[in-house]
Amino acid sequence: MAFESLSDKFQNIFAGLKRKGRLTEQDVSAAMREVKMALLEADVNFKVVKDFVNTVKTRAVGQDVMEGLNPGQFVVKIVHEELISLMGKEESQLTFAKQAPTIYMMVGLQGAGKTTTTAKLAGKLKKSGKKPLLVACDIYRPAAIKQLQVVGGQLEIPVFSMGDQNKAVDIAKAAIAHGIKNNNDVIIIDTAGRLHIDEDMMNELADVKAATNPQEILLVVDAMTGQDAVNVAENFNEKLGIDGVILTKLDGDTRGGAALSVRAVTQKPIKYVGLGEKLTDLEVFYPERMASRILGMGDVLSLIEKAQDVIDEKKAAEMERKFRKAEFTFEDFLEQMQQIKKMGSLKDLLGMIPGMGAQMKNIEIDDRELNKIEAIILSMTLAERGNPDLINPSRKRRIALGSGTDIQDVNKFIKQFEQSKKMMKQMSGMMKGKKGKKGMNFPFMG
Repeated sequence: MAFESLSDKFQNIFAGLKRKGRLTEQDVSAAMREVKMALLEADVNFKVVKDFVNTVKTRAVGQDVMEGLNPGQFVVKIVHEELISLMGKEESQLTFAKQAPTIYMMVGLQGAGKTTTTAKLAGKLKKSGKKPLLVACDIYRPAAIKQLQVVGGQLEIPVFSMGDQNKAVDIAKAAIAHGIKNNNDVIIIDTAGRLHIDEDMMNELADVKAATNPQEILLVVDAMTGQDAVNVAENFNEKLGIDGVILTKLDGDTRGGAALSVRAVTQKPIKYVGLGEKLTDLEVFYPERMASRILGMGDVLSLIEKAQDVIDEKKAAEMERKFRKAEFTFEDFLEQMQQIKKMGSLKDLLGMIPGMGAQMKNIEIDDRELNKIEAIILSMTLAERGNPDLINPSRKRRIALGSGTDIQDVNKFIKQFEQSKKMMKQMSGMMKGKKGKKGMNFPFMG
């Protein structure tokens, strides 16, 4: 999970501060030494760490504690604000040309996930109403063109290609002419990378830049490479000039060094982050939300947005009615579970709920359990799914056999389902209030 290691260390540090009635300068200094070590171990740039710690220490010692906060909470508030400032204060949106087409040039080293990210970005823009065209200008890496065509096809986005025998700059020029002819209002150029930065690559990228005059040059870097990602960003910015960074594989980066250093070192914003392998797993980078995740405060806004992307409002309202009347069936449960699976890893989703991160620290959540439950429900007849009371011992044995599970698994799930049903009815009753007002809608339950 993103930032898991750093988040654990921060929460341990600040838990000690919150227990103190008042803080001395020595308390703050000791905590800041631990913060410094935690950030360095997370592979954050040394100068960034030094400036960050000094700023927090100066603010924490030099200001009066705000009303309603204890001294420990006040230090956490300052750290939260400075983390937001470090990562860019506000999200940085893509800009668009005044006259179509808008051209984006994707650059980066091999292995960072540039081609897949190019397709993810195109998919995101298509969803917002744009008509993107992908351009295959990586003429060196074997199967790079085919890869772009495959992912473009999955998203039903056209890919312009002239094979690998033409120069990248000629392909880019021809692609723009093709895009204008076919009314593509966004053109995204997937350029070639190398295993390391070299003069030939930079010269080719400079030629493509000069020929296409891109609205933005977006650098794709692997978050898991930590300080190396920051060094790559600094080099690309110096030699080519970039407008923003896309961090890939952030879901596997438990440290967070790249996310916390890139903007401070390059002064270029992180625009998007890749949080999974699916072609929909690309999210706008929100500094405030990311700072909250690091400090274990959750990220409710992102959770709500994920829910809104996959959940039908009419179905949610109907589900809430079923909760109140205890009419919730296995078929309903299956539908809700499938929607939750679309939102991503269950552990990541629960980690977005304030306070849940610390509670889940030593709990292993296996998403395969959802697959087991899905198999159990799918092994039921339609009548059984609609009326759980029909399921007797012989039916349970048949369901277990059909789902490849044990009868104990079936019994356990049915028991949990009945308990959940009772709880939902009780909660819906409480939400109505004393005057019989309508209860809270449950956008998704699992």
